[in-house]
Amino acid sequence: MLPHRFEMLLGLHGDRKTDRLWSEDATIHSWLRVEAALATAQAELGVLRAEDAAAIVDVAVPEHIDTERLWREARTVGYPILSLVRQLDEALPEEHRGHLHYGATTQDIMDTGLALQLAESGTRLAELLTRLGDALAELALRHQDTVIAGRTHALQAVPTTFGAKLASYLAELARHHERLTAARSRAGVVSLFGAGGTSAAYGDQAAALRGRVAQLLGLTSTEVPWHVARDCLAEFGLVCALVAATCARFAREVVDLSRTEIAEVAEAAGHHRGASSTMPQKVNPIESEAVIGMAGTAGALSSALFRAMEAGHERAAGEWQIEWQVLPQLVCLCAGALRTCASTAQGLQVFPEAMRDNLRADGGLVMAEAYMMRLAPALGRERAHDVVYAAVQRCRATGAPLAETLAPHLPDHLRGTVDGELTPDSYLGRPRATVAAALAAWSGTAP
Repeated sequence: MLPHRFEMLLGLHGDRKTDRLWSEDATIHSWLRVEAALATAQAELGVLRAEDAAAIVDVAVPEHIDTERLWREARTVGYPILSLVRQLDEALPEEHRGHLHYGATTQDIMDTGLALQLAESGTRLAELLTRLGDALAELALRHQDTVIAGRTHALQAVPTTFGAKLASYLAELARHHERLTAARSRAGVVSLFGAGGTSAAYGDQAAALRGRVAQLLGLTSTEVPWHVARDCLAEFGLVCALVAATCARFAREVVDLSRTEIAEVAEAAGHHRGASSTMPQKVNPIESEAVIGMAGTAGALSSALFRAMEAGHERAAGEWQIEWQVLPQLVCLCAGALRTCASTAQGLQVFPEAMRDNLRADGGLVMAEAYMMRLAPALGRERAHDVVYAAVQRCRATGAPLAETLAPHLPDHLRGTVDGELTPDSYLGRPRATVAAALAAWSGTAP
């Protein structure tokens, strides 16, 4: 068994089901499943005797693999499949030996095993994505009329609603669902083309063999070798990084809106949740911080996939090994970000009164654009902008309300257009339509 190092970030915040899909046992088992399916298909096509294939299927189980030997010999060979095949062949009765791994090459087995792991991971990621999307959909619907200051460049801009804010995340997740579905389909492809991608060792029935193995494993087949065409694997990894980045965007929103000076949302409460070892008052946004950490790591790792795509000729010379390290981590980081982000969304505390109070934090100047647009039909947009801009400067100097400083500087016939204080509720656009469109996009992802 390979030595395992402790990974604190994924150890604390990863998704256990996804982690198990990429464990040492699961990886070896994926190779065994491919060897068994290959033998089964070859027997059905008359390449092997049925009794030879049955014997191979019987021994292609983890119990017949000495993992210490597997990795010791793999360090000598450079790859684990030679040792795996030799161990299985030794486990066979004498009369059935010599038929295992017939016509196959190491990368056939490892790539097809990888396709199995990616397909299974894609299913799990879709489940986690759905969990997060459903939680955000519920929040968006519940808060479609909850007024909040929209912020640009980190400063208050115009009023919006919390539901409309969340709608952009929900629509983004709907697009990610489409990307993940496509990436899973393109990555879940069998690879049985032999040493140089010619299929010569598989004989005249190579295409039929690939098709049957794909059926047995729940994968799809192709007539074009992909030993060095790694774009579909890179796509899967990049989709993982994209999904994690969206999780980080939401997590960053939670962190920023949780600031003491803003306090419009908070992560779920609990005894010592987010506590400091020295400051008793602290309630840190711990889940959001973990998501940001996982997503940042995923983004950095994803760039290595472009190097993996540089493999030349008919077989990589080092580029393949990049995937061994990077792809499992990307998938597990994405799963951890989704699981943790969904937990945050499900437990999120929302404080509408604080949102209302903060709209007055800048003396009501969040309504400046609303006043400008009210004056624009008579003054033109540019002149209206200048008039309101000057009024804003007076407000900040005097602390007076915007309407009060604006009206005296308008022509008599326009003063009535700014009578009374405009309220944030009067300048929200169409938040319900925004939320409805996002909900519709999200519901379209349901199976």
